[in-house]
Amino acid sequence: MSGYTIYISADSASVSVGADDLRDALMAEAQTRGISLRIVRTGSRGAYFLEPMLEVATPDGRLGFNGFEDMRAGVATLFDSGFSPQSPHCLGLVDALPWLARQERLTFVRCGITDPLSIEDYRAHEGFDGLEKALALSPQAIIDAVAESGLRGRGGAGFPAAIKWGTVQGAPGDVKYICCNADEGDSGTFADRMLMEGDPLLLIEGMTIAGLAVGAAQGFVYIRSEYPAAIAVMRQAIGLAQAAGWLGSDIRGTGHAFHIEVREGAGAYICGEETAMLESLEGKRGMVRAKPPLPALEGLFGKPTVVNNVLTLAAVPTILARGGAFYRDYGIGRSRGTQPFQLAGCIRRGGLVEKAFGVTLRDLIEDFGGGTATGRPFKAVQVGGPLGGYIPEALLDLPADYESLAGAGFMLGHGGLVVFDESADMLRQARFAMAFCAEESCGKCTPCRIGAVRGVEVIDRINAGLDQARQLALLEDLCTLMTDGSLCAMGGLTPMPVLSALHHFPEDFRRPAAAAE
Repeated sequence: MSGYTIYISADSASVSVGADDLRDALMAEAQTRGISLRIVRTGSRGAYFLEPMLEVATPDGRLGFNGFEDMRAGVATLFDSGFSPQSPHCLGLVDALPWLARQERLTFVRCGITDPLSIEDYRAHEGFDGLEKALALSPQAIIDAVAESGLRGRGGAGFPAAIKWGTVQGAPGDVKYICCNADEGDSGTFADRMLMEGDPLLLIEGMTIAGLAVGAAQGFVYIRSEYPAAIAVMRQAIGLAQAAGWLGSDIRGTGHAFHIEVREGAGAYICGEETAMLESLEGKRGMVRAKPPLPALEGLFGKPTVVNNVLTLAAVPTILARGGAFYRDYGIGRSRGTQPFQLAGCIRRGGLVEKAFGVTLRDLIEDFGGGTATGRPFKAVQVGGPLGGYIPEALLDLPADYESLAGAGFMLGHGGLVVFDESADMLRQARFAMAFCAEESCGKCTPCRIGAVRGVEVIDRINAGLDQARQLALLEDLCTLMTDGSLCAMGGLTPMPVLSALHHFPEDFRRPAAAAE
């Protein structure tokens, strides 16, 4: 019997639900039957609700199979059927599954398709096309292409990438740096990890283009230590890119130099803030710096520095390869291009959905996500990480873009959506926000360091039914103080989940004293 080429994700989330076990079961069964298999480990397509899943190459495309609760018996059945569409485990052609076919994948177009550590595979799927074009352009022409695309930082603030790059390019000094903040710490987010494990060469390509644009020869990827697989894959990919001449002292014989190193962070949430990350990169405790000076002028070791996150830099190769106008044609208003939305929490079909800005939250949660995992009524979705607001069902038709969410008092952040069903207690969620801030505050400013502690105490008194009217007014005052007085977004945004919970779910904050614990 002829062999098969099979693709199985080696992504951490896929492995956590049995992807390695599936590979082992396939190999054992193939050996027993004397059938040859070629198993390619890929990144994930982001359809985590289907994992563990395998895909088999056919003349019509890749057929998907899953549903191996009894792994050995399920795999044996698969071989019996000849990996055919008649198998009860068959999902059909994976690219045609509505969940994937309706997406607009630009950044994650290779994830789940290619071998993350194959330069040949990357090149065969348009990899390094953007860098090849950038090598033939002037630094200003690269920045102009990024400006034309409308690319904004995907880390949360949404600052235009071209303006930041232009500032670094124009700053005096021979030594400049590119720092990729991969300290992904928001609840419900995994896009950075998924891309670094599934398509690491894309991030390398984006950082190299940034280096060409601003005149930097050194880049750092700052990854939290909770991502050991991503760290290992990135280091291997950097070595492969160097060996193939796409990184190093003389990139493709052009005389341009760019080097990348991976640095591990200890996992402090505050290091998602750019200046705290720079402190950590310099070997210090991760604490926020007062601004000015901006990192673009005095960043790492006091030198002009581009600080972007993974998704921002990973968007750049597509812009250079296909042109700024191509990327700009996706999106809405001032939110251009696509955003990888991460569906998590109490949701039936969790995973990563890349869509152009403007898709509604309802479309993401109900059409892609399939509603709540429990089947109980939806109550809220937190957008933007642990410091993002809780959005009620009445506002689910909001377009998911920077301006629409900000206009309603929310933020997009890193594109993470954490869904809650009707069983959620929003007072407890508000308390969690304050407790999280108290735990993760770097301690440099008083409103954040002390305010969050007082916030927990006030919410506990509300929960206990003690003088609720006065405590609720005190909570609002405290939130105003934290918003206005905190040094960075850690303390400044903590009031967002607290106040959104209070304003949109007031019934959870007005309990009788008898209900107190």
